Amino acid sequence: MAGKSICHKIIEQHLVAGKVIPGTEIGIRIDQTLTQDATGTMAYLQFEAMGIPRTRAGLSVSYVDHNMLQDGFENADDHRYLQSVARKFGVYFSRPGNGICHQVHRERFGVPGQTLLGSDSHTPTGGGMGMLAMGAGGLDVAVAMAGHPYYFPCPSVTLVRLSGRLRPWVGGKDIILELLRRLSVKGGVGRIMEYGGPGVDTLPVADRFTVANMGAELGATTSVFPSDELTRRYLQAQGRPEAWIPINADPDATYEAVVEIDLDELEPMIARPHSPDNVAPVRDLEGTPVQQVCIGSCTNSSYHDLRIAAAMLRGRTVSPAVSLTVTPGSRQVLEMIARNGSLADLISAGARVLEAACGPCIGNGQAPPSGANSVRSFNRNFEGRSGTRDAGVFLASPETCVACAITGVISDPRDLGIEYPEIPEPESYSRNDSMVIPPPATPEEVAVSRGPNIVSLGSFEAMADSLRGRVLIRVGDNITTDHIMPAGRWLKYRSNVPRYSEATFNLIDPDFPKRSREWGGGLIVAGENYGQGSSREHAALVPRWMGVKAVIAKSFARIHEANLVNFGILPLVFANPDEYDRVQQGDTIEISHARQAVENGLNVVEATNLTQGVKFGVKPNLTERGRKVVLAGGMLNYVRS
Repeated sequence: MAGKSICHKIIEQHLVAGKVIPGTEIGIRIDQTLTQDATGTMAYLQFEAMGIPRTRAGLSVSYVDHNMLQDGFENADDHRYLQSVARKFGVYFSRPGNGICHQVHRERFGVPGQTLLGSDSHTPTGGGMGMLAMGAGGLDVAVAMAGHPYYFPCPSVTLVRLSGRLRPWVGGKDIILELLRRLSVKGGVGRIMEYGGPGVDTLPVADRFTVANMGAELGATTSVFPSDELTRRYLQAQGRPEAWIPINADPDATYEAVVEIDLDELEPMIARPHSPDNVAPVRDLEGTPVQQVCIGSCTNSSYHDLRIAAAMLRGRTVSPAVSLTVTPGSRQVLEMIARNGSLADLISAGARVLEAACGPCIGNGQAPPSGANSVRSFNRNFEGRSGTRDAGVFLASPETCVACAITGVISDPRDLGIEYPEIPEPESYSRNDSMVIPPPATPEEVAVSRGPNIVSLGSFEAMADSLRGRVLIRVGDNITTDHIMPAGRWLKYRSNVPRYSEATFNLIDPDFPKRSREWGGGLIVAGENYGQGSSREHAALVPRWMGVKAVIAKSFARIHEANLVNFGILPLVFANPDEYDRVQQGDTIEISHARQAVENGLNVVEATNLTQGVKFGVKPNLTERGRKVVLAGGMLNYVRS
């Protein structure tokens, strides 16, 4: 019998439906869930609609880390709602200021070998400590909280075999940027990236979390590292030694693919605008002017990252051409760098220290100047995500970011003439859980607080017998959920779908909402990898509310495709990708007997372009369970029935 990978061991221990065969649907038991306020408000409205009195997951945590700028009542009202609904349904509540969900969760709640489902696409960060951690839409998380399994296509497993040891000035960010350079933003679709080989033993836990976090940019289902001696020491230092168990792949484990990376050969890398896979060595871009540098996000805001940044800046001053911001990932990180003097080094050098939250990574503050270049230790650099449409955003390690901040141009940190700061893992982390509120023993006494920005979702009708509508918009490849439903200043309307709908496709076509109203909804046509990026379910929920019936694309990103199904939008793939070029915005598309075709599980369905008088084939991209959900009009209807 062949040995097993880490992924297969965890999946098999949690399997409740299906078989571990890549491409087939499986259902697994979920041990932990997490939400954040940008997606969590709607997730809890959906959980309330199910009528379940209390979370049935082993542990559920609600974080507030996204909508922190309170320039009106909306965000503050959402936070009050989230705190009250957490108390009502047995959920731990991490208060505003306690930190970014993925940083705090690994510090205080993560457990090797357990499954974690989060309403944030960077939930795979937990894979850095041997969890099977996956991002999903808020509705999927609400369903898991209700005690149901999480269903998804069983991924294939790719081994990323690491050898050698990282040289000074090269870190985990450079590993994942190298993978993105090789595989692209859709190279991980349908895969779990499992890390192994002798190089793993040399990789600090902070670097493991960075790599696992940005595996989401590959389109991977998740990324997983072993739970080994370094993991044990990390949990010991966090005061949670009982959480540790060893998890390793069997020596004879088999994989569908293997990627070899020699850590000795890596050099500082950087992603150019406007995609995380547009990667080149930093040396290739040296001398490019920089106006802003941002260090932080759930990718690179750890104690280890900020200690290195502070050590590099000690006794130096940020270039007068650059605005430098630093964001601690959690209150724990902020307190520790404050106590050991690193915070003073950052401030003395001219850094602007931001709140322990997502902040500029999601376009919530610190928008760059017009036409500026911004170098960031973040995970995404999609056009317009920073809040400035014509800014050029680059992604790099904290070390490269600091080098750019000092010199005012893109610079290789190896050329600064600074001795590399070795930062050992602390023997003990500062531990203060006063900002995490546990659920009360008497939830029936809790009253849920709702402000005027909390708008209930309502209900959607079951799928009609036939499908007919005009093409509302035709978009290209790699359209992100930021393109569909932008973040930044629109985040505060996540719990108010009618208001948020005014932002739909704002970055591509501001007339989309008006056209959708005038045409009574319709269809969306797209190229490859439609819906990549964030897990935000609003990119499916809001179009459904606006009357979108189906999306016809060359291919879909995993989470977004699941979100379309969850809200009763039919995902269809062109049987012949060349047909995409013929369909135009405004064309009327009809699929007669669409409901019957879905019920019968047809592989190819005939669609008619009534405007052009031509027929073409489309494939309903649905599992057996997915067909039932779409026919019911969405997951809420399906669960209720």
